[in-house]
Amino acid sequence: MEPAGGIFTIIIVFVIFILASAIRILREYERGVIFRLGRLVDSKGPGLIFLIPLVDRMVKVSLRTIVLDVPAQDVITRDNVSVKVSAVVYFRVLIASKAIVEVENFLFATSQLSQTTLRSILGQSELDELLAERDKINKQLQEIIDMQTEPWGIKVSLVEVKHIDLPQEMQRAMAKQAEAERERRAKVIAAEGEFQASTKLAQAAKILSVDPAALQLRYLQTLTIVAAENNSTTLFPIPIDLMKPFLEKK
Repeated sequence: MEPAGGIFTIIIVFVIFILASAIRILREYERGVIFRLGRLVDSKGPGLIFLIPLVDRMVKVSLRTIVLDVPAQDVITRDNVSVKVSAVVYFRVLIASKAIVEVENFLFATSQLSQTTLRSILGQSELDELLAERDKINKQLQEIIDMQTEPWGIKVSLVEVKHIDLPQEMQRAMAKQAEAERERRAKVIAAEGEFQASTKLAQAAKILSVDPAALQLRYLQTLTIVAAENNSTTLFPIPIDLMKPFLEKK
């Protein structure tokens, strides 16, 4: 009876091993790429998956969005400025079978492709474009990387330039440029104010020259303002018409 019991135990262990190797459970965001004797069969999931023991092999692939941090890259812009630029790439696997079959390591491949594309695209832009047109550059990077990763079954949804590290000399030069620009704007605004003031004064002089009584009323109004300041000096306006005979004699 003991040999029969031992055989029965071995059979039970063997059955448990077969069932353990034949049953797989995949989560909602997972897909299983099935290889049968080395040949691609299909991708299955989510839920309960049955495999042929010792024949089928399954590779799990996550379909969730992956956030890839692109390390800082040394970039020389089109106007010969050396900067360090880092970025972040958001992508996800759409076709699990392609992500496994078409490329050895899709995560590493996407990372390397993002780094080279970042250096290539930013090297074609000037520093002012890189700082002012960030959205345009992000969109261009996303389109190029997405086109290159499409044969791998990967969709790149977003690329963002995260940080631009400028040399200290360039930072000081840009600070001086910004200060000079502010001074220029201040001088332009002051000149525009002087121009508008002189224009209004010229218009007022024309109005006052039409009616001498208006000029006299303006003198009296000025006298009222001066007298309200508790001054000991009193000004009496003299009509300019009284000075005309003396001016004509000369």
